[in-house]
Amino acid sequence: MHNHELEERLLDFSVRCSKLCRALPTRKYYDADHVAKQLLRAATHAGFHYPEARSAESTKDFLHKLKVMLKELRESRAELRYIQRLEYLAPGRVQPLVQEANELIAMFTAGTRKLSDKMVQRSTAEKAG
Repeated sequence: MHNHELEERLLDFSVRCSKLCRALPTRKYYDADHVAKQLLRAATHAGFHYPEARSAESTKDFLHKLKVMLKELRESRAELRYIQRLEYLAPGRVQPLVQEANELIAMFTAGTRKLSDKMVQRSTAEKAG
């Protein structure tokens, strides 16, 4: 998947989570209001961090920014699972977002591992060189 496609996918995830937050019964349940605000923050941050990471000043900076984004994605997934368990909305409304969060986390985890491994190899080669 190309960088632009990843950026769009993250933005779509953020928008879908925002729409889900709008549908939560926040006036009826205090905890729904709380989790809606948390999910809105985490999901939008995940979508906003990737363009920032793409403009990183170094590979190390890029990796750091991706790891911050992954934290936000993991938080979003946890909040979505919380929403599922409290059954605020129909399961079919939340499960696709949990699945998307899982896929995004898997993709970016694999990418950060590869990049970390390359950085270690490069550092080892420079020390040996």
